[in-house]
Amino acid sequence: MGQEVTPEEIASMMLELQARGCHNINLVTPSHVVAQILAALVKAAEDGLRLPLVYNTGGYDSLEALALLDGVVDVYMPDMKYGDAEVAFKYSRVRKYVDVNRAAVREMHRQVGDLVLDEHGIAVRGLLIRHLVLPGGMAGTEQVLSFIAREISTDTYINLMDQYRPCYRADENPPLSSSLTEEEYRMALGLCGRYDLWRLDQHTRAPR
Repeated sequence: MGQEVTPEEIASMMLELQARGCHNINLVTPSHVVAQILAALVKAAEDGLRLPLVYNTGGYDSLEALALLDGVVDVYMPDMKYGDAEVAFKYSRVRKYVDVNRAAVREMHRQVGDLVLDEHGIAVRGLLIRHLVLPGGMAGTEQVLSFIAREISTDTYINLMDQYRPCYRADENPPLSSSLTEEEYRMALGLCGRYDLWRLDQHTRAPR
């Protein structure tokens, strides 16, 4: 269930992770606690925190919040969930998702650039975008990939995800009532090639 902690306690947690040999401090869905994170980082940095900071977000971030993080976050890891605002509202009840998401990703890339890996393949700085391919093209994969190639960088590191599985009330919302097919995922990979997006974090799916 979690528990309330002070900025000093958060700083202590970060330093403990560093002492254990962790590669980074990964903040998951942190958009609503930016102020608290910044307060904790002041203390953690004073006490010797040197790990890269990863901002792991759904991608619906305000430019005002991101401005506070300029020069603080090392690796941005946003989702780009949808390429169509009407679909985003229908399935996730979020307004103006595409405009907000694209503006946020542009700003993230402006701050940290393309993903940089160290000699061990560990991310140390830059942008990594996640996109979950949905059945029936509902994620607007082509629109997302086209935007990345045109307005971000063809060197963008992309995690093109294939693990969608229908659950809860998905049976009431076809085509989300079906799992993603091999052919649909291959088509998404083909779109990456069409738009010269080559830095893909992908795995080979087991045949079904």
